[in-house]
Amino acid sequence: MKRSRINEIIAEADAMMRHHGFSLPPFAYWTPQEFVAKKDIARSVIDARNGWDITDYGDGDYDKMGLFLFTLRNGRQEDLARGGGMCYAEKLLISKENQLSPMHTHALKAEDIINRGGATLVVELFGSDEDGNFDETKGGTVYCDGIRRDFAAGEKLKLAPGESVTLMPGDWHAFWGMGGDVLIGEVSTVNDDETDNIFREPIGRFAQIEEDVPPTHLLVSDYWTWLA
Repeated sequence: MKRSRINEIIAEADAMMRHHGFSLPPFAYWTPQEFVAKKDIARSVIDARNGWDITDYGDGDYDKMGLFLFTLRNGRQEDLARGGGMCYAEKLLISKENQLSPMHTHALKAEDIINRGGATLVVELFGSDEDGNFDETKGGTVYCDGIRRDFAAGEKLKLAPGESVTLMPGDWHAFWGMGGDVLIGEVSTVNDDETDNIFREPIGRFAQIEEDVPPTHLLVSDYWTWLA
């Protein structure tokens, strides 16, 4: 992805979040130079990988397959392992109309996916085999706003604004916006985007960036090079 396109997506996403009444924390608007200057006091933000995150999953066509994310808070893996402390995470996502977030699951993370506003969010669901692998014949059970819902393999949930689905490890899912763009909330256990995204197809989690212009704001994937 070109950095100029990433800068545009950040501006568009910020406008949509504000339109729906969501304000981001101050560090979201630091310039790269400010982030470098404040990296010592922002170490918990950096280590948790909180911040802007834009991916085309390595496909090269963001509008066809991609996702915008902003990680607001993220807990610690060591707390999750011991069963106490900061065991939670929260994100805001934007799924554009017909923009696919491809089929995947998580080994550890449980998550609530919430339509926070905009159009309809479509979530396609499959179950797992006994080893946790994708199984095109398996359905399963999820909870929508706390209400049990049994699903058949490949069933597509349609979530209107305010509706949500709880997904557990082994619930394979893909999603996209229908009828327009969707602002999505994600509330989950500790998030690890480097190792806990298991895709059905062998694709990348982070975009390869062509630096045609300077970044307006750093992505979480920039922290390794800018803030190490």
